[in-house]
Amino acid sequence: MTAVAGLLLAGGQARRMGGGDKCLRELGGKTLLARAVARMAPQVSTLVLNANGDPGRFAEYGLPVVADVVEGYAGPLAGILTGLQWAQANAPNCPWVVSAPTDAPFLPGDLVGSLKEAVDELGADMACAMSDGRSHPVVGLWPVRLAGELRAALVDEDIRKIDVWTERYRLATVEFPADPVDPFFNANRPEDLAEAERLLAIKK
Repeated sequence: MTAVAGLLLAGGQARRMGGGDKCLRELGGKTLLARAVARMAPQVSTLVLNANGDPGRFAEYGLPVVADVVEGYAGPLAGILTGLQWAQANAPNCPWVVSAPTDAPFLPGDLVGSLKEAVDELGADMACAMSDGRSHPVVGLWPVRLAGELRAALVDEDIRKIDVWTERYRLATVEFPADPVDPFFNANRPEDLAEAERLLAIKK
C-alpha cells in the first residue's frame, strides 16, 4: 500500500471546551490525544501532531509537533497545509497525508485504507469521510502534490473553509457506519465528554 503520513489536528483554541488543550482532557483514564494516537498510528507510516504554542507539553507522546505554517489560527485548512508541507520536508516517501481531529476518540480502524481505496477506485484527487449522512471534511486524505495550491488558496485568496477548497477538485466521499457509535463523534464541549464516557461503555 502507498505510504501515508498521519496528521492529528490540535491547532484550535478550544473555546467551546473553555480553552486550553482539549486533546489533553481525559476520557476513561486516557487523554483524547492518546486515544487518537492509538487509533491512527497502526494505519500510517508516520504520525505528526499539528499544535500551536510550546511543543514540550506533548513530549510524552513522542510525536513531531508542528505549529501552523500560516499565522492567525486560520483553522483546520491551515493545519492540513502544515501537514502537507511537513510531509514534503520529512516524509518524502509519503505522497499522501490523512488528517483527523484529536478530539475524536472513536476513529475507525479502517479509515486510511477506506479513503485510499475510494481515491484509487474513482480516480479522485482526495477523499473525505462521512457518517450518518454528515460529511466530516476535517477527516480526509490529501495529496502532498497540492501543497502549493493549498498555500495559495489560504494566503492569496484567504480561503478558510475546507469545503470551499475541495470543491475545486475531484473529491471522493466515504461513508462509515455510525452504529453502534459514530466513529467521528467529537468532544467539543464539557458535556460531550460525559456523552463520550457513555459511548465508551457501548464501544467495549
